[in-house]
Amino acid sequence: MGSVNYDNDTATFAAVVRDWEDRFGARVVGLGCSTLHLSVATPPTRTEEALAIAAEHFTFCPDNIWQGAHPDLSSYAEDLVDLNCWECWWD
Repeated sequence: MGSVNYDNDTATFAAVVRDWEDRFGARVVGLGCSTLHLSVATPPTRTEEALAIAAEHFTFCPDNIWQGAHPDLSSYAEDLVDLNCWECWWD
């Protein structure tokens, strides 16, 4: 489930989410056939930090940028500041 539309290597995706759990207190709260929903206990508080995380999100789920509501990585990063829920969607 989740990233199967993009890549079916669930071990890699699980490792990334586990890393986010350690670093940001991320917890899986929902999973669909093309979506992943995370609650985030300690989201980035500065745009600079958010930009690095946005790059990780892009590598993990490029459709968040390519097909999402954000025209570029900087715009996506700005929305990550203090955001306590992260959503991934693979087309």
